[in-house]
Amino acid sequence: MTRVKRGTIAHKKREKVLKKTKGFRWGRKSKERAAKEALLHAQSRMFRGRKEKKRDYRRVWQVRIGAASRMEGVSYSAFIAALKKHNITLDRKVLAQIANDAPDVFKAIVQLAMQ
Repeated sequence: MTRVKRGTIAHKKREKVLKKTKGFRWGRKSKERAAKEALLHAQSRMFRGRKEKKRDYRRVWQVRIGAASRMEGVSYSAFIAALKKHNITLDRKVLAQIANDAPDVFKAIVQLAMQ
């Protein structure tokens, strides 16, 4: 049976792990065992972070819509309920952008919804 040298493949594997941990603190960027462990935790947190980002943005949009609707004399919950009642299908992201960029348009939407 012929001899198989795994040096190059093993080296590539190590380099790949160390490349992903570039910028980590202490020995976790340079020591293979510590880097592997750090990468395991980092990747699970990356997954969780992508889910949390969606929640965080929805909260931001709700706060912006609530603030803009209160300026028009309507609470957030009453405004959203009125939108649903009148079948106005603007999502929270778009409503928040309109409230931020074009307050006069948002005012018109509020008046339309509260009829």
